Amino acid sequence: MDNLPEGVTRREFDGRDRLCTRGEPVYGEPTDGDWRVWDASRSKLGAMLELGMETGLSGGDSVLYLGAANGTTVSHVADVAGPTYAVEFAPRPVRDLLAAAESRSNLLPLLKDARRPESYAHVVESDVDVLVQDVATRGQATVATRNARFLSGDGRLVLAVKARSEDVAASPESVFADVRTELSEAYEILGESRLDRFHADHLGIVARPR
Repeated sequence: MDNLPEGVTRREFDGRDRLCTRGEPVYGEPTDGDWRVWDASRSKLGAMLELGMETGLSGGDSVLYLGAANGTTVSHVADVAGPTYAVEFAPRPVRDLLAAAESRSNLLPLLKDARRPESYAHVVESDVDVLVQDVATRGQATVATRNARFLSGDGRLVLAVKARSEDVAASPESVFADVRTELSEAYEILGESRLDRFHADHLGIVARPR
């Protein structure tokens, strides 16, 4: 059963049911009028939704998105969410992110380092509904823990863990176990799913702050 946020739907494209949101296209995705395909093979959050995970996104949420890159996923989030703070460390993808924000007044790009939440604490509202994290760096659980300060008490962390970013030599299972242990300091894990159908050696985790 789908657990899709309001504003995300399924439509037929090329004979297949595809996740879609309404908005200006960003990354060459197929479109039909205002509808644009949310390509799960290019989006970890899209993969989580395709797999039926309960992410906590409901539509109209306030969102802090860490690792926004060129805006592929966060643009879909902004299509259905409220204020969407998009943190990205690298200047080059931020240029694309700014372009995605031109048609989305609620999408707020921030050229910041997700490992240093104090650098954007004066911009991001407190008590956001959802923290989405897709940061391909060592210490992914540490980043999530440091940014827990922004979540409301009943908010949700939606985390995509990339095993190879933590340790290319370790097995994904051992990496994921270490991430779970560190996360437990600040979060209660509500659900998880391997994303290998769309993204090799990735784990999707949904959690709430303790």
